[in-house]
Amino acid sequence: MQQEVFMKKDTQQERLWAVERFSTGESPQSICISLGHPRSWLYKWIERSLSGDPLWYQDKSRKPAHNAQRTAVEIEAIVKIVRLSLYNKAVFCGAQAIQWELEELGVKPVPSLSTINRILWRNDLTNRRTGRYQPKGKAYPATTISRTQSNPSGRSGWPVLPYRAYPLL
Repeated sequence: MQQEVFMKKDTQQERLWAVERFSTGESPQSICISLGHPRSWLYKWIERSLSGDPLWYQDKSRKPAHNAQRTAVEIEAIVKIVRLSLYNKAVFCGAQAIQWELEELGVKPVPSLSTINRILWRNDLTNRRTGRYQPKGKAYPATTISRTQSNPSGRSGWPVLPYRAYPLL
């Protein structure tokens, strides 16, 4: 870390020296050869020195000023409110349930499931269920596949599925 600070000071000092040498009339070619930088580097720092900024020799942030892909703040707030209301009702409060609720509320645009998951993750709203699963009393349809039926491929113990159950490629 300490060496990194010295490197920053050295590069800043190098920029100051290069611009000072140019202002005294030394040729750009000799400055660039002695410092080991291209002429574009020298002209960049000369332009910055002429900008009037007192800290022109320091690095500027390369981070974009705005992320166009980021979800709107209003949509993010609605997702958080819907998630908390579903959680308080003690019902399923995952991304799919939140998306359904947003569609019922008429929110436009409805974010995708992955966007909702990212919003929940960013805001630390991804809690696992506590305790054991409590069935809600909903009767699910019984399966008609049994493990004991023989498979046409010759493997025993594999379920036999109707022809249309296999995915099309």
